[in-house]
Amino acid sequence: MNAMTQPLTHLVNLSEPLNFQQYSAQGGYAGARKALCEHSPEEVLEIVKASGLKGRGGAGFPTGVKWSFVPQFDAGDSRARENKYLVCNADEMEPGTFKDRLLLEGVPHQLIEAMIIAAYTIGANKAYIFLRGEYHLAAKRLQSAINEAYQAGWLGENIQQQGYQLDLYLHTSAGRYICGEETALINALEGKRANPRAKPPFPQVAGLFGKPTIVNNVETLSNLPHILKHGINWFQEISPDSDAGSKIYGACGRVKTPGLWELPMGVTIGQVLNEHAGGLCDGLKLKGLLPGGASTDFLLPEHLDTPMDYDSIAKVGSRLGTAGLIVLDDKNCPVAMVLNLLQFFAQESCGWCTPCRDGTPWAVEILTRIEQGKGTLNDIDELLKLCDFMWIGKTHCALAPGAVEPLRSALKYFNDDFVEHIEKHCCPYHGGH
Repeated sequence: MNAMTQPLTHLVNLSEPLNFQQYSAQGGYAGARKALCEHSPEEVLEIVKASGLKGRGGAGFPTGVKWSFVPQFDAGDSRARENKYLVCNADEMEPGTFKDRLLLEGVPHQLIEAMIIAAYTIGANKAYIFLRGEYHLAAKRLQSAINEAYQAGWLGENIQQQGYQLDLYLHTSAGRYICGEETALINALEGKRANPRAKPPFPQVAGLFGKPTIVNNVETLSNLPHILKHGINWFQEISPDSDAGSKIYGACGRVKTPGLWELPMGVTIGQVLNEHAGGLCDGLKLKGLLPGGASTDFLLPEHLDTPMDYDSIAKVGSRLGTAGLIVLDDKNCPVAMVLNLLQFFAQESCGWCTPCRDGTPWAVEILTRIEQGKGTLNDIDELLKLCDFMWIGKTHCALAPGAVEPLRSALKYFNDDFVEHIEKHCCPYHGGH
């Protein structure tokens, strides 16, 4: 692996990130310069579309297509630019996910350069980084990098004498997992309660302050400088047999070397787990794993040969999500693990819709009974009903469906464990309570 196959992370320095001069000396801002000086916004949009870049926040929607939904404008109309916004979703609160933190703390100028390219392309003069409130070090380093970019003429008026203006603001979130949903994030940015909005209208048409808005994830945006600098073919050739580009994969749980690795999109689950995370700790066997953070379905050891791209993971019944593996070993209780996750989701529900507000704590109550050895077989049926009650199309946003993904798949793959808890009147893994 080298800079060409690890474009997002090869300049990461967690002890002391590169300042503006150091980043520029390593080729930084070359992508932004190429966008502003050599291409029109429409041309950059076509480059991003043709690259095949998909959103790295979880959904995997094509980035260029998303941008194309923003209403077009006359390039000479400055007022049109004043009424559009770019927002970076840096509110990384998905359990088992910490890839954006690596980029925010390790190479902040890369994100700033990326946001210049994105804002220029969609026609926005104002941009915001919506940052998780607990990321104090990232906030400090981002603000320092923003100040340097202003001083160097890469932010503010008449950027690089190209007649383009962009102001970039850092906004630290007051918290809550729901802020990761783009319309809840927009409400929070406006100073309102972080409830998701009804769609349509979508943010690309009516977002921040009612104006056209693009919300993209940190990792998604960070690809832009490299696509502009090296070209479409280079980006696609990083992973010729899968989705284009690289991906930051992670692994946590009882593995030998938990961490993050930037790899070509489409490496298999087994490669991430065994070659990079070092496999499970001695004496443990793999029972299952969540492939893309806490809100994805469990997969089994039989799925280790599955490529970690959007379509392949979907075909085996889960989602790539954030590509952060959460590993369950054979000495850990799947019921306790799912209970822990549901407790998180119940706490983080915004309470706007009944299935999520009432369904997630109800699931916690039932799972608690089962884990304590006080459950009945009827409780398993009730959990299955709840999974249907909170599924896609029955809730205001995707929080509840994401919450039940690990639950419904655990009931599918680890049903014997649930039954054993009930029949033995204790947790067989923890020896009772």
